[in-house]
Amino acid sequence: MQASLRLLDKRRFLPLFITQLLGAFNDNLFKNAMVLFVVYSVYNDERSETWFSALATGVFILPFFLLSALSGQLADQRDKATIIRYVKAAEIAIMAVGAAGLALIWSGIAVHVLAIPLLLAALFAMGVHSTFFGPIKYAILPQHLHDDEVLGGTGLVEAGTYIAILAGTILAGIIPVQVAAGGIVVTALIGYVAGREVPPAPSLLDRQPIDFHIIRSSITLVRGTMHIRRLYLAIMAISFFWSVGSILFIQFPPLVKNVLTADKSVASLFLGIFSVGIAIGSIAINRLLSGHVSARYAPAAVIGMGLSVLAFHVVCDLWTPAPGGQMLSLAGFLAHPLAIPLSLCLLSVATFGGMFVVPLYAFLTTTVEKCEAARTVAANNIVNSGAMVIGSLLTIGLSLMGLSVVNQLLLVAALCLPCAWIAWTLHKACD
Repeated sequence: MQASLRLLDKRRFLPLFITQLLGAFNDNLFKNAMVLFVVYSVYNDERSETWFSALATGVFILPFFLLSALSGQLADQRDKATIIRYVKAAEIAIMAVGAAGLALIWSGIAVHVLAIPLLLAALFAMGVHSTFFGPIKYAILPQHLHDDEVLGGTGLVEAGTYIAILAGTILAGIIPVQVAAGGIVVTALIGYVAGREVPPAPSLLDRQPIDFHIIRSSITLVRGTMHIRRLYLAIMAISFFWSVGSILFIQFPPLVKNVLTADKSVASLFLGIFSVGIAIGSIAINRLLSGHVSARYAPAAVIGMGLSVLAFHVVCDLWTPAPGGQMLSLAGFLAHPLAIPLSLCLLSVATFGGMFVVPLYAFLTTTVEKCEAARTVAANNIVNSGAMVIGSLLTIGLSLMGLSVVNQLLLVAALCLPCAWIAWTLHKACD
C-alpha cells in the first residue's frame, strides 16, 4: 500500500488521478442532486420514484453501450492525454446546461416540460463524457506505470473514484440544490486544469482509419475481444457485478424514503457508505494480492457480497418505520436500534464488491498488449453497460409488477451466484 501511495507524487500518475477524482465527484454531485430532489420534492409514490431513479441510471449508462467502441478506437489510435483535454473542456459546457436545469427545478419553473428534460439531457451528455474518458483512465496506466505498479495504480484510481463518489453523493444530500448548480461548474473548470497536466500518452499503433459506424464497430470490438476466453470470463464477471450495482443504486433513494422513512440526507449516506466500502475493498485486495494480478479471491468476495445483501434484506424487513408519516433525519436514523447493523451490512456489501472487481479491471489491462488496452476496456464497457441497462429495465419491470424494493434485494443476492461461478472459472483457467 505504501508503495502504491508513492505514485501520488509522480506526474505520470497524479494529474490523471486528480482528473478522474474530480470527474467522478462531479458526476455524482450532479446526478444525485437531481435524483434526490426529484424523488423527495416532485414525486410522491414508490413506483414513480423507482421509475425515475432507474430512468436516470439508464440515461447515464446508454452512451457507454452506444459509443464505447468509438471511444476505444480513439484512445488506442490517438494521444490519450489530448483526448482527456477535449473531454474535460466539454464537461464545462455540459455542467453549465446541468446547472441551468437544477436552477429551473429549484425555482419551480417548467419542472416537467423543461427542467427535467434539460437535466436528463445533461446527464446523457455526462454519460458521453465518461464513455470517452473511461477507457483512457485504465489503458493509460500500463503506458505510464511500471508493470509492478499497475495493480496498485488501478486500486488507487478505484479507491479515489469511490471516495470522490462518496464526497459528491454526501454533498448532494446536504447542500441546497442551487449550491450544487454552482459547484458542478466550478469542479468542471478545475478538472480541465488538472487534465492539461497529464503527460503525453501517444498511440502505440500505426494510425488507422476510425470506424464511425457505432453498431458495426461495437459488434466488431466485442466479437474481437470476447472470443478470448480469459477476457470473456473477466468481462462477464464484471458485468454481473455492475448489473447488481446498478440495481442497488436505483433502489437506494426509494428504499430510504419509503421503507426506512428517512430523508434525503440518509439516502446520501447510504450511497456514501457504499462508496467507502468499495474504496476499502480496493485497497484491501491490493494488500492481499501483494501487487500480483489474480482472480484468486474473486469467488469468495462475491459470495460474501451476496450474503451481505441477504443480511441487508433481513434488516430492512425488520425495520420499524417512523410514526405518523414522519421522515427520520440523519440524527433520527442513527438513533434507530437497527441503524448500525443496517449500515454495517451495506458496508460489507460494498467492501466485498471492491475486493471482487478491482483485480478484474487490472486483469483486463495487463493480459493484453498495451496498444490494445483501451479497446479491451471499451469492449468491457459495452457489455457492462448492456448488463446495467438490463438491470435498470428489470428494476422498472419488477416495480410495475408491484414487487417492493426490499424484496428486489433477493434478486440482487441471487445474481451473485452466477457471478461467483464465472469468477471461479476465470481463476481456474488463468491463475
